[in-house]
Amino acid sequence: MSDIILPAPTPERPEILAPAGDAQCFTAALAAGADAVYLGLKHFSARMQAENFGLTDLSRLTDLAHEEQARVYVAMNVLVKPQETAAAYRLIHRLARQVRPDGIIVQDLAMLDLARQAGFEGEINLSTLANITHPQGLQTARDLGASRVILPRELSIDEIRAMGEACPEGLDLECFVHGALCYCVSGRCYWSSYMGGKSGLRGRCVQPCRRVYRQGGAAAAGLARQAEQQAREQGREQGRNGRDGGRDPRRPRPQRSNPGKGRDGRFFSCLDLSLDVLAKTLLHIPHLVSWKIEGRKKGPHYVYHVVTAYRMLRDNPGDPQVRKDAESILEMALGRPGSRARFLPHKDNLIPTDPSGQTSSGLLAGKVSLTPEGQVLLKPHFELLPQDYLRVGVEDERWHATLPVTRRTPKAGTLLLRLPKHKTPKAGTPVFLIDRREPELLQILKDWQARLDRMPTRPSKAVESDPRLPRPVRPAPRPDMTVRASMPQGRETRGCRSQHTGLWLSPRTADISRTIAPRICWWLPPVIWPEEEESIRRRLAHLTREGARHFVCNAPWQRDLFPAELLARMHDGPADAKKDDALDLLAGPFCNVANAAALGVLAGMGFKGAFISPELPVDDILALPRQSPLPLGMVLGGFWPVGISRFGLLGIKPNEPFMSPKGEVFWARQYGGNVWLYPGWPLDISSKRQELQQAGYSFFARLEENPPASLPEMRRQGLFNWDGALL
Repeated sequence: MSDIILPAPTPERPEILAPAGDAQCFTAALAAGADAVYLGLKHFSARMQAENFGLTDLSRLTDLAHEEQARVYVAMNVLVKPQETAAAYRLIHRLARQVRPDGIIVQDLAMLDLARQAGFEGEINLSTLANITHPQGLQTARDLGASRVILPRELSIDEIRAMGEACPEGLDLECFVHGALCYCVSGRCYWSSYMGGKSGLRGRCVQPCRRVYRQGGAAAAGLARQAEQQAREQGREQGRNGRDGGRDPRRPRPQRSNPGKGRDGRFFSCLDLSLDVLAKTLLHIPHLVSWKIEGRKKGPHYVYHVVTAYRMLRDNPGDPQVRKDAESILEMALGRPGSRARFLPHKDNLIPTDPSGQTSSGLLAGKVSLTPEGQVLLKPHFELLPQDYLRVGVEDERWHATLPVTRRTPKAGTLLLRLPKHKTPKAGTPVFLIDRREPELLQILKDWQARLDRMPTRPSKAVESDPRLPRPVRPAPRPDMTVRASMPQGRETRGCRSQHTGLWLSPRTADISRTIAPRICWWLPPVIWPEEEESIRRRLAHLTREGARHFVCNAPWQRDLFPAELLARMHDGPADAKKDDALDLLAGPFCNVANAAALGVLAGMGFKGAFISPELPVDDILALPRQSPLPLGMVLGGFWPVGISRFGLLGIKPNEPFMSPKGEVFWARQYGGNVWLYPGWPLDISSKRQELQQAGYSFFARLEENPPASLPEMRRQGLFNWDGALL
């Protein structure tokens, strides 16, 4: 750490925390008066598409920031694969000694352990991807050594205040005030990964939520044709082989759909979050010390303007003229149209999407025209400057491209857009200004670059040591589980040595007789919101009084929702305590566990086993049991959600298939206050069971859902990333 002592942010004067994807954005943030800057490295960053930083350059930038009394946080907020723990440890070790940042931002439990082993003395801040969404989770985070928790974007001002009031001493909070919104909850989106290994938890998301989807109409007709074709193929196969062709008899047969009038749109493409003048309501919330601006893939123009606006709003909360000026500055920042998301409690049904509109960032500069010779021309609505950056079309169009402006073009002048032939857009395609390089800003950046050039660098030193990892165990097998949303009937409730019924915990399922409750393995929801925490506590207290002891927590922070007296018995219960009276807690697959160091943290918390993340590819899956200090389980099949959202549905009907432009089928279902999005084909690695058992896996689960009757049976394999890669 630097010897410079920086002033600590307070709830009365929270820091303005700026994003930086490159050195120019970093200096733009400092020039605008940011109190702190966050950024990523070349590795272990959840924004791998940004340019990011090497350690030598970052050491100079950090020293420059400290001269300006600004803090630097390094984002290492990715899922860590089994073979990456040593590399992560050595990188943190070098970071601590060469760069000396004020903190790191992490999502993986392994990083909490690895950072302290590496001698990192700065803050360890838990990312939104860590999914701490309810008040009790804050205490758990503090007990594990976290310094700060970054709150989810889906909270209202009342919920943020409740989190602040519940926050323990020694822990700070940070919340987003501006920038891109994801439709799915952070840490609970597998959409990009399920479609091909580019995971948001690894910083590689390809944003399938930004695409145009269609439900009904031509999509329904296409689904019907697809179902009929597959039925014919199954019939032919059945005739050849004298068997059923593999159809699951429990699955409803596809129903013919009346195409009718279809609906299409960008149903899941969110507008930007922009609290702007409402940000003043965040002042004085206990422990809330940081206002975060999203945008590590944005340019210096965006960073400079947004930081300037929020600094003005924070420092002058009662000045109407300043508020007006700040709003004008935000309009020039070239982001997407703004939304309050769920921030206002009396408008908590507001969905921050505009399915009929264009939700990509930038200011509309004009539309493309084509000459007979095939040249692509633009007559801009306003003056364009050299080094401005343009975007042609939107991300899911085949001609989408970005390019710099090479010469000044006056309003209504003619600019030739030089694009590859395969990127030629159709006439009328919109063109957006996404980064502005006005002369005044360029001069500011030039002056700051001169200061940076005078900063000395610190040499990098290799690290030879490896982290200490927990000792692996030889697990005993457990019964398989079939996990359902409602109570099954008949013999399935009785259980047997090889099968165990799992139920998602809900008000309906928790109302169960005491003779059945102990036979069930209860699965907690992947997300628990502040308003749900107390009811979850009551249900757990009721079930444990009725004798239930088997539970699956789908976030590590859910552990402390159980009665304290039962938690105490997990480690050091009285000698005469019955073994059956102790809690049997498993870490669920939504904990995103993928390495031995994270499993060691879970073991220290008292978990008796863990389902690993199904995102991993085969080599990582098979390697992990040899390193694990806990018995490991795997989800073998069922409908794994590609995402979970609190923003509801707009234009998409639940329990009806909808289709992507590539013909991929999905469907949605509402559970409580959340929407679960499912692919049209289930996860199915059941054929790998023997291989998994030989590798050391000792228990398995299937997530059972009743898909829509109109959903065709898809022949696509549901192997997730088994045969692919997790980039």
